[in-house]
Amino acid sequence: MKRDIKSIVTLLATQSMINLGEIADPITKKTTINLDNAKIFIDLVDVLEKKTTGNLSKEEKGFINDVLKNLNQVYQNKSREGN
Repeated sequence: MKRDIKSIVTLLATQSMINLGEIADPITKKTTINLDNAKIFIDLVDVLEKKTTGNLSKEEKGFINDVLKNLNQVYQNKSREGN
């Protein structure tokens, strides 16, 4: 596994998606929704983006922004569904 910013973001995004019920938990093999936990991981990606401002390539910045946009969209949809 590469040790770069994309790997860190992917790790956090995967945890977000597990907590959003979009990916089955690799241990239990079940999907569950925990919006509070999902928000923690989304917020961590956001903090990472802010703290690395000016130190990322254009591609890395675009990747983080796309991930944040997608995670926030899924989070908002799940929140509206009342999960």
